[in-house]
This record gives sequence, C-alpha cells and structure tokens, in this order.
Amino acid sequence: MGASRKGKFSRRWCVLSDGVLSYYENERAVTPNGEIRASEIVCLAVPLPDTHGFEHTFEVYTEGERLYLFGLESMEQAHEWVKCIAKAFVPPLAEDLLARDFERLGRLPYKAGLSLQRAQEGWFSLSGSELRAVFPEGPCEEPLQLRKLQELSIQGDSENQVLVLVERRRTLYIQGERRLDFMGWLGAIQKAAASMGDTLSEQQLGDSDIPVIVYRCVDYITQCGLTSEGIYRKCGQTSKTQRLLESLRQDARSVHLKEGEQHVDDVSSALKRFLRDLPDGLFTRAQRLAWLEASEIEDEEEKVSRYRELLVQLPPVNRATVKALISHLYCVQCFSDTNQMNVHNLAIVFGPTLFQTDGQDYKAGRVVEDLINHYVVVFSVDEEELRKQREEITAIVKMRVAGTASGTQHAGDFICTVYLEEKKAETEQHVKIPASMTAEELTLEILDRRNVGIREKDYWTCFEVNEREEAERPLHFAEKVLPILHGLGTDSHLVVKKHQAMEAMLLYLASRISDTKHGMMKFREDRSLLGLGLPSGGFHDRYFILNSSCLRLYKEVRSHRPEKEWPVKSLKVYLGVKKKLRPPTCWGFTVVHETEKHEKQQWYLCCDTQMELREWFATFLFVQHDGLVWPSEPSRVSRAVPEVRLGSVSLIPLRGSENEMRRSVAAFSADPLSLLRNV
Repeated sequence: MGASRKGKFSRRWCVLSDGVLSYYENERAVTPNGEIRASEIVCLAVPLPDTHGFEHTFEVYTEGERLYLFGLESMEQAHEWVKCIAKAFVPPLAEDLLARDFERLGRLPYKAGLSLQRAQEGWFSLSGSELRAVFPEGPCEEPLQLRKLQELSIQGDSENQVLVLVERRRTLYIQGERRLDFMGWLGAIQKAAASMGDTLSEQQLGDSDIPVIVYRCVDYITQCGLTSEGIYRKCGQTSKTQRLLESLRQDARSVHLKEGEQHVDDVSSALKRFLRDLPDGLFTRAQRLAWLEASEIEDEEEKVSRYRELLVQLPPVNRATVKALISHLYCVQCFSDTNQMNVHNLAIVFGPTLFQTDGQDYKAGRVVEDLINHYVVVFSVDEEELRKQREEITAIVKMRVAGTASGTQHAGDFICTVYLEEKKAETEQHVKIPASMTAEELTLEILDRRNVGIREKDYWTCFEVNEREEAERPLHFAEKVLPILHGLGTDSHLVVKKHQAMEAMLLYLASRISDTKHGMMKFREDRSLLGLGLPSGGFHDRYFILNSSCLRLYKEVRSHRPEKEWPVKSLKVYLGVKKKLRPPTCWGFTVVHETEKHEKQQWYLCCDTQMELREWFATFLFVQHDGLVWPSEPSRVSRAVPEVRLGSVSLIPLRGSENEMRRSVAAFSADPLSLLRNV
C-alpha cells in the first residue's frame, strides 16, 4: 500500500492488528516506521478516485491534527482496508453507521436538541446527501437530508467555528474543535448539500420535495407579482435573469429574493428558463407523449381521470413540483382582471416551457390549461387546503394594496407588531412576515431577539389574542402567520408566551383510547353575528360528539339526530368567553365557524372543570391537524440559547487558539486540504 509524504506516495507494508495500524519500510522489516492507534483516529475519509494522483485512496485523521493518506491500485482492496479500519475505531454504540458505504466517518463535538449546556461527542457518517448521526444518549438518529436543509451556515470566527445545520424541527451545531478534520467535514457537507446536477431530484429540496429554486421564485412572485400586468408573459433582462439563475443553481438556499433588488419579470424568466432547461423535462421524456395524447380525449371526466393516472406515475419530485407550479398558476389566474394573465394566456406561455417544444404543438398548452382548470380534482385539493390558499393570497394582495395606498410598503415582506409574554410597550417587537413564515418560525424569531433561553417542557407558542372577545387562540406551529395577520382586527394582537396547558394536553392525548370525544357542555349561540337581531339567551346543556370530520350537537344524550353539525377543520377555537355573557363556569372557549359564503357563526361552550376543557381543546387540535399537535422532534423553537451570541445567530464557545492549532498540525501531505498551505 502506498503512503503519502509531501505530496508523493511511498510504498509501505501495512498491518492492522489489535487496534493498531502499523506501516513498515517493507514486508521483511521488523520495526515499523510509524503507528496509528485506532483510539486516536477521529475521521476516516474516502475521496473520489484520482483525487490525490493515486487511483484509490483513503484519509485517516487523528487527534493530534495529523493526516495520513493511503493509496491502492485495487478498489476492492481499498474498500476492504476502509471497512477494517472503520470497525477498529468505531465503538459498538455507532456500529449501525457501518451498515452502508460512506464518504466520511468519524467523531465530532456537537450540540443538539435541548442539551445545549455543554458539547458532547457524537459519531457521524456522510453518505451521498445523507448525514447520519449516533449520539451518546440514544439510538441512531433519523438521517439529516442535507439537500433538504432549511439552513446551512458557518458561525463564529476562524478560532471558534460552528457548523449550523437546520432541518425542520431540529437544529444541529457541529463544533470546529480540531481544525484539520473539521474543515474536511465542512467541505464535504457543503458539497453534499448543494445541487448535484441539472435534474429535479438532484436539486436542493424543501420539505415537500419541491426544489428550493422553484419555491424561491414562486414564493417571491406570489408576494410581489400576482397583480403585475403580463406576469410570465413579459421577459426580464437577459443579463439579470442569467445571473439570478446561476446563483439559484449554485445554492438556491442562500438566495433571498427581495423586492427592489430583483424585478418580478427577471424572477419569472429565471423560473421559466430553469424549467425549460431540465434535461428530462418536468413531465419526463418517458411520459411526455402520454400527457399530450391525454389532452385529446374528448370526454372531460375521462380526460381528468387520465391526468390523475399519469400524475401518480411521475417521480415524486416531479409530481410535487407539478402540483406546486399549477397551484401557483391557479392563484395567478385568480387575478387576471389585473394582471391580464387568464388560464389561456398562462397555458400559451407554459405549454412550450414545460413540454420543451417550439410552441407549434397546441396540445402542450391544452395540458397546462386543463391542469389549471381542473386543479382541485386532478391534485385532490380538499376544501380546507383551498380555503387556506385563498386566504393567503388575499392577505398578500390586500396588504400590498394598503401599503401602496399609505406609501409605506416597499418590500416583499410585511411588518407586524408581536409581543413577548404580555402586551406592553417594552415587550413589543416589529417583525417582517414573509408569506412562508409559520407560527413556529415567528416564535423562534421573537425568542432569539430577546435572548430567551428555553428549558425542558417549556412550550413557547404564538397566540392570537382578541381583547374584545376576551379570548385567545394558540396558533398551530405549522400555521402560516400572514393570513392571521390579515384577519386581525383593531382589538387583536399576537403574543409569544408559554402554553401552560400543553404538557397536560399531550399527556391526555398519549393516554386516551379513542380519537373521538363526547360529553355534556353548556352551549350558547351568538345570533347577533347572523344578522337576525335576536337575543342570544343563556347557556343550555347540550351533548356534543367530536370526531375526525365534524362536531355534532345533540339536545340530549338520548337524541338520535343532531341539532347542528359543523366540519371540524373549518372551526377556529379560542380559549376564553367574554365576561358580559355571564358564563356559568370559568372554563370555556369561543368557537368561530366561517361558512363557504364567508359568513361567520360564533358560539360559546363551557366545561365543568379545567381538565375537561383541556381534554376538549386537545382533541380539537388533534383532529384538526391530523394528530400532530406539537413537533415530535426537538425543533428550532424547542432549544436553549447558547452562551455566546453574535447578532441573532446562536453560537457556541470553543476551546483552543489558532496558534495552538498551527503548532500541532502535522501531515504526510499538504495536498488534501489547500487551506494548510497558508497555515
């Protein structure tokens, strides 16, 4: 086997025995030239062939900041050596990491979840775009999908570097304690998290398998371009479009589009160019003809059914992207009176783009037109999803109109006042609210700004508070904030505070036998909202049944037919009942139902005990959000704030100075990491 020294390989006889890797001048030599103890190995890396001028190589990093580079002619032999060395230095705790091939394997100091008071040592393996981890306190973690990260950043200075990896509902901090192997991990993770090629599946992806490049463009145009005349028909400046597209292709995650810096036509042109240039196309070469043929089916129901069949056959990323794009175009055509882009006009633009034709084949435009017209059926969009979509775009447009009228709105994000714990001047924060911001992300923003640390079982939540109704509603962590902001009256505001009842509700949900809830409650209807001018009367005993689809009200337990019935996902449930109604108990909540005609109905319910109120409210949350009441994994919200801070970015104190690192760096080759040439 060859060993590298000063950029050149020297042939050495190597022996791995009893946890020691020894290398000799030749196979007859008795005394080794050097030894590497398995206990000192911190990282094992497998570069691509010919990376170091030798066909197959692997790198061994040790605690003493040494790098050993070995090379072999045979791929099989190299693989066998890597496997044996890995088994020698990886403890039984992390043996699961050896089940698959890897590019890098080793141990690193980290902080994660709620354990941020001190760094611990974890075991990591990098395989493709997956980073697997094993932590001392538990089994093998769910792998981080690096191309699906919400954030990948380096914080700190050259002496105290921290790699921050943010995936939905969990954040991982990897410390740069040993500069040599940390820089190797850093480069490898950054490369794995970037777009790997030109196909859709090789792009950086969001939570829903939609490429970040598509999401960035669609989100920006939704915020800033829905009412722009000729959107998608007009072309942007070629040079600006090309520069933007290059930036998005290189690292879409780090590109943040802002009004005033990018024109909507430049962004729309970049999106069209990206989709047209896809090597396999959005509808794939294998299925493209089938889609075009389907557009010629005369029977409308049969044609829609065929589209649904073809949609299922698309690769997952293509399928998710088609839905996201058509959903967006459906929103665009809703404002055709203003933007002059009706369904037909959009189809003329996007037919040739998505099917990569010269515009002569009318069937391409017909497919796009059919998909927009039958969006709800083809993509199985339920009423609740459609309602939320409409609320979001209505909020965006109304706020932009209001901002334009007042002369105060210049950016793509909208500014909202949010309070911490209570409504006081000294606790208010002014936050930009993009269309994509969730209640969880807003909560994180406020806590980070005020340097608030989180202890275990602190359930920080964003509440919508209605002062006139003397009621408040904890927002679901995944709920979009912008539609809420649009609907806030002058007597309402948002406040971030601890959800005192969440722990009790989660315990109840974990122990219950059925997903339904039934029992007696005191009921009062607010008929004044219905425009009837009738007195509401007092509270009356009624029997309720709540299941996954609806809330039913019965006059008594023995009744067979409900007096009223409401779809559960269309209800907004607030904690509290205003005092002037003289509620019979202090454990009540206010329920608001908006009909399809946008008429609001409101009524009040009271329970006999606090625990009963929590059980009902927990069940409402459970059925409305398909069982996901609180993030199942530690989230960005559920974390403490580290001891050192720079702006609003969390940092972690590290040990050792750069001079100490420099004195300890010694390697057989200066080639693998170019940074060492300047050290």
